[in-house]
Amino acid sequence: MTVTGHSEILVGRDADLAALHDALRRVRSDEPAAMLVGGEAGVGKTRLVEEFTRALAGEPVRVLTGQCLELGEEGLPFAPFAAALRELVRREGREVLDGREADFARLMPELGPPSEFGEAHRGLLFELVGALFARLCAQRPLVLILEDLHWADRSTRDLIGFLIRSSRAPRMLLLATYRTDELHRGHPLRPFVAELERVRGVRRLELDRLDREGTAELLGHLLGAEPEPQTVDAVSSRAQGVPFFIEQLAATADPACADLPETLRDLLLSRVDLLPEAAQRMLRVAAVGGTRLGHDLIARVAGVDEITCESALRVVVAAQLIVFDPDGGYEFRHALVREAVHDDLLPGEHTRLHARYAEAIETDPQLVPPGRAPAEIAHHWHAAKNHPRALVTAKQAADEARRRFAYAEQARLLDRALELWEQVPEATELLGVRHLDLLEETALVAIDSGELQRALSLTRAALADLDTGAEPVRAARLLVRRAKLVRLAGKSDGFAEAKEAYRLLTGAPDDRVRAGLLGDVAYLFAKSDGDEVERIWEQLRASADQHGDAAAQIAAELTKGQVCAGRVPAAEGLPILRAAVAEARAAGDERALTRGLINVSDVLFELGRYAESATAAAEGVPHAVRYGVSRTTGVYLLSNQAEALLALGRWDEADALLAEAARQDPPGLVAVPWLRLRARLRLFRGHPGAGHLITRLVSMLGKPYVPPEKKLWMLELRILAALSAHDGAAVLSAARAAVHEPVLLDRPRYAWQLLTAAARAATFHREAGRGSVHREAGPGSVHREAGPGLASPGDPAWAGPSRSAGDSASDGATPADVERLVERIRWAAQRLPRRYPAELAAAAQVEAELDGGADRWNAAVAAWRVDSQPFELASVLLRAAEANAADRPAAASALAEVTTIATGLGAAPLLEAAEVLARRLGVRPAVAGPATEVLTAREHEVLRLVAEGQSNGQIAHRLFISPKTASVHVSRIIAKLEVTNRVEAAAVARRLGLLDD
Repeated sequence: MTVTGHSEILVGRDADLAALHDALRRVRSDEPAAMLVGGEAGVGKTRLVEEFTRALAGEPVRVLTGQCLELGEEGLPFAPFAAALRELVRREGREVLDGREADFARLMPELGPPSEFGEAHRGLLFELVGALFARLCAQRPLVLILEDLHWADRSTRDLIGFLIRSSRAPRMLLLATYRTDELHRGHPLRPFVAELERVRGVRRLELDRLDREGTAELLGHLLGAEPEPQTVDAVSSRAQGVPFFIEQLAATADPACADLPETLRDLLLSRVDLLPEAAQRMLRVAAVGGTRLGHDLIARVAGVDEITCESALRVVVAAQLIVFDPDGGYEFRHALVREAVHDDLLPGEHTRLHARYAEAIETDPQLVPPGRAPAEIAHHWHAAKNHPRALVTAKQAADEARRRFAYAEQARLLDRALELWEQVPEATELLGVRHLDLLEETALVAIDSGELQRALSLTRAALADLDTGAEPVRAARLLVRRAKLVRLAGKSDGFAEAKEAYRLLTGAPDDRVRAGLLGDVAYLFAKSDGDEVERIWEQLRASADQHGDAAAQIAAELTKGQVCAGRVPAAEGLPILRAAVAEARAAGDERALTRGLINVSDVLFELGRYAESATAAAEGVPHAVRYGVSRTTGVYLLSNQAEALLALGRWDEADALLAEAARQDPPGLVAVPWLRLRARLRLFRGHPGAGHLITRLVSMLGKPYVPPEKKLWMLELRILAALSAHDGAAVLSAARAAVHEPVLLDRPRYAWQLLTAAARAATFHREAGRGSVHREAGPGSVHREAGPGLASPGDPAWAGPSRSAGDSASDGATPADVERLVERIRWAAQRLPRRYPAELAAAAQVEAELDGGADRWNAAVAAWRVDSQPFELASVLLRAAEANAADRPAAASALAEVTTIATGLGAAPLLEAAEVLARRLGVRPAVAGPATEVLTAREHEVLRLVAEGQSNGQIAHRLFISPKTASVHVSRIIAKLEVTNRVEAAAVARRLGLLDD
């Protein structure tokens, strides 16, 4: 009987293999796809992938493979991508990089010195990788295999997320494997995988253990003969269907496996014990080095002559415990073997071998792949418990992680350095920095990596250690950062910290650093004390002029523009802001530019210049990426752009931007803008996920500090959610709380939105009191039970006790309660300014809601036509149609327009409400025109390109949008035209003469 340690036949995986081939078929049809293959250690994930790729031999498919490294969360950033790109360059030459070798040198240092595009431009690196893969996919389908994702560092996960969510190359299959048994409750991969599963085109494949029949079949292949039933029973019991364990048991040449211990560790080590002592020693040396390592490194650490080293390794390779890797080194055939051997080391042996690895790599960094040395050295010194060396190398590896934009890994390494500081008396001398310096640096990195709570703790500790009298400027810098942090976290407005920072700066020497900090202080004061900020602005301007500091001068102008925007009409403040933005653009000051573009886009939106607002915000997004502030400033810019697109009726594009903002995982209150906009969008479209977003958003009202505009957003959404759920008590409670909010009159732009919702709530209760609630409860909704996905009325997102759908809508509300609400709405409306199109339209709508009448509703329609926001226009058109019920042609015409707008927006509840009202009035909406009139202007553009035979990628390139957005447009066009595919859509375009332009 011939016994082999590895079966060439894949057993029990026909369905799993078919799932991979099905994913590849989708990719060949220009769809992006990702398969997340999970399973416990040894279940056969890698074997399945090998069989899949073997079947692709000779086909026009490019396959690249990368392996995650077991170095922990602080490990080598982007390791699997670096390995995959090395494989690509090795096969196809440097020409495949299209002349961007210097940029890709940050992943592959062997390419030469990296380009100098700054330390915070991780987004550009992501775009480079995404663009390379997109270019490769254009040639032929690409299969990118990433092994052992459970060992992936934060940066690797972020890049994977970018490729799956944002880049989405149309002909790329991303195939990732991971161990499910490694994903303990706190493992970072658990939420990451769960979030990826929500992305269209991503599927999760869990590999199960083999059953008894599968075990018997695999044993037959391994043993070369049909096994005895008792052997199958024994192996099935001990291996429990894990193919790797079955292989190990079969490789012992004892079919009965009677002399092997029960536990996994003993099982793995029993195989090792069969090796000669010299081979066992070499295996222990290799186990300390990691899953994959080079021959020279093993030989150097083992400390034996070349012949002895090669002889021992030959025995280990013959035993199938390690195999050759493509780079000419060695790799453990299964990581569990390495883990078992490593864990079985004696304490002294463990310390000695890790120290020898660290020394060897320090002496010759070329012993490890390019770029791996700092992380490897830090890992080994830490494992060797050499605290001084672990401290120094952790800091060095952190610096290297910063250069690779791996902020999460840098933060972890700096945290380790902080932990080691107390154990190393000479830490200051070794690092050349004080403990306070390290604290401050770690705090800054925690902010960059989005660890808000950690950053708060670190700034608090740094301030506690600092002598503010001796170092006032440094104290002011920490206070400014802390002020921003507490605002973002919703803990306070940060004004106390800003005031103290200003006090310290007042007595500090006047220099460039002080001028820069004064700009930050002025920005913080602008939110709380407009009078004082003018005095700070004068100091800032004088200091900036004296030192010729362009950045401080720009900051001064932006602060002035921000203050003016809150005190003078928007049209007067806009030129100041635009001038500051122009200066920042000319100076290349991306920090000031992104901040200024946020303010400019805000002001343009308030003026009703929505297209210009979207353009201004869009300009800032790439700058935010390059400056490394995508999770904060970038989210504000994406949200501003999305808000303007919503106002323009380009809802699909807005939704794509909001999804991108959500993917950034913004910390604290930074998430509120995208949450608010996407919650409104989903509510108005009847999306089942609206309730979750509303609950999450409104729960933030419980924070100690919420900025006024954000508080008004939450209060308005609470009313809209209650109206949509038809919960009378919650409607009245939410509306009363909203109109009595002390900050109501501070933000007119958002106060008018809130008043329109409150007025609708009052009308809702008036009609309920008359027993006539039969039309839409909220904007674009009809009387029905709570919408799918909405939180229950007892949830914190709702203001009032739970109600069943059969309860009276006004249960618990008296006419006097409703009239008091009406009077409060009138009181607020009289005090709010009516300057811009949206404010004038909202005022007309509030009057129509409270006083009724066809004339008032017609006036509201006219006002919203001036502002031009399609959803708001359609909502008041619906109400006007009912008010004009006696004029059946007018009502039918209004309902036809509502139907056209609602269909184009995908506002299903609004469309349903129009259909219900049409049936009630006994009218048939007037014909709106050809089918294409339900398409938005952007969808007309996309349809023309579809008719020309353009792919989603080509459409995206022509229209300067992402391929994902193009795909969304195409899908909606197909749905609206009631066709089944792109060919039929093109035929409709030709029939309707769209190609005649």
